[in-house]
Amino acid sequence: MPAMSPARSKLVFLDIDGTYAEHGVVPPAHEAAVRRVRAAGHRVFLCTGRSKALLPPGILDVGFDGLVASAGCWVEVDGTLLADTRFPPDLAQEVVAVLLGHDAAFVLEAPDGLYGPLGVDDRLRALLGTDADDERHGSDDFLRALQMLDDLSGTSFAKVTYLAATAPWTELLRLLGPRVGFVPSSIVEAHDFAGELYLVDVHKARGIEAVQRHLAAEREDVIAIGDGINDLEMLEYAGVGVAIEGSDDRVLAAADTVARGPHVDGLVAAFEELGLYRTA
Repeated sequence: MPAMSPARSKLVFLDIDGTYAEHGVVPPAHEAAVRRVRAAGHRVFLCTGRSKALLPPGILDVGFDGLVASAGCWVEVDGTLLADTRFPPDLAQEVVAVLLGHDAAFVLEAPDGLYGPLGVDDRLRALLGTDADDERHGSDDFLRALQMLDDLSGTSFAKVTYLAATAPWTELLRLLGPRVGFVPSSIVEAHDFAGELYLVDVHKARGIEAVQRHLAAEREDVIAIGDGINDLEMLEYAGVGVAIEGSDDRVLAAADTVARGPHVDGLVAAFEELGLYRTA
């Protein structure tokens, strides 16, 4: 793993699921490592596909310098909001209509909450095989934050998670047009009938760039660490991109180096090898 020069403060962006946390649970060693890196003068940010409303309880308590959420739609630094990007109203209505028309169990993700059609909670429990009172599954975060509405028209959202559509994702994108993209579901085994819909011109790298410019930092001082398909752009953008071992081959190919996963406190060694415990 390449060591970084300690001469300048680095901007470190951490994916949550499968990188900083495992099923929403952060290893204590990772929390301690983040504190050490920040104490050394570097800035650390969470950079996640989750909406702000879907963050695991208490995950921000360790102290972070900011947050990139909803895969780049929501960006904040030191409490200052830099971006809050949503689907345009016309496109949002199309998305809802297409998903309803294909009987999908879907959740509209906004920074302030999650919204779905009436009865979607029962469908999600059945599809995900989880009990209402069972909090061991990361997917239960959806159920805790979910608000069901009889009328979703006019609902503002940044991205969508859906399951069990009656048409494959390729057909949904054909109907929705070029402004909408797709990534496989992160809460069920990936297949053609479940996934996440997002705005194609918004991704984690765009959020990172907004942070970098706000702080007048150099791109070469950006470190990004992640394991998912929605991390591709940020790994390619960063001065140093770090993939988690066992990631999809495309993720590994986009990275400069590899770290171990949260089940073995992988970030502790990764930060050491990157020189992040040395004072900037």
